[in-house]
Amino acid sequence: MHYNCLIVDDEVDLSKMTCEYFEMFDISCASVETAAECEKFLKENQVDVLLMDINLSDESGFSICKKIRQESEIPILFISARQSDDDILIALNIGGDDYIKKPYSLSVLLAKVKVIIKRMVNKNTGEINKKGESFMDESTMRVHIKGKEVQLKAKEFKLFQYLFENKNMIVTKEQLFNKVWGDSYYSDGTLNVHIRRLREKIEENPNEPQMIKTIWGTGYMLEL
Repeated sequence: MHYNCLIVDDEVDLSKMTCEYFEMFDISCASVETAAECEKFLKENQVDVLLMDINLSDESGFSICKKIRQESEIPILFISARQSDDDILIALNIGGDDYIKKPYSLSVLLAKVKVIIKRMVNKNTGEINKKGESFMDESTMRVHIKGKEVQLKAKEFKLFQYLFENKNMIVTKEQLFNKVWGDSYYSDGTLNVHIRRLREKIEENPNEPQMIKTIWGTGYMLEL
């Protein structure tokens, strides 16, 4: 299922009240109490925005955010009674999009969530790239190749995206390291593993790739 918002907070009454308030304004909302429940929920459902408490019974919200950021760019708003500047800086530095202190105003929180959802809708509408039979959707990290839909992980999608934007042109390993990883000092092994995973997902025969071609001694080329 698709939800606009997921609240991860062990203050059950507050989460319930927030969900009910959001639903009054047509923002579909669900809530869970633990990190484990959050992980399970995200595997089974699509969510536009996460509202994340820091202090949970099984794991900190900071830890959950770090894990999510390895795979997804879903907006994360921290909601916490912790007031220190250090907590706010940590939240933003590990990938949080905002930090709202408890007790929060429901109307202000709703306004922040609405702005993010609107921003994501506008972004996603403009970032579906179509080239013939093949296109990619950054909002879901899905790729459509000649009628086949493939779900990619975050780094796989960034790698495919750069190859797609430079399709039918040679892309060097150095370009990929800089554009995908943001660093020119990664090993060939790291790139090779991700290329292999991409081929396994989009090629009919990964051992004889017809789309992601290796240009020996130089890099790769996506032929579409």
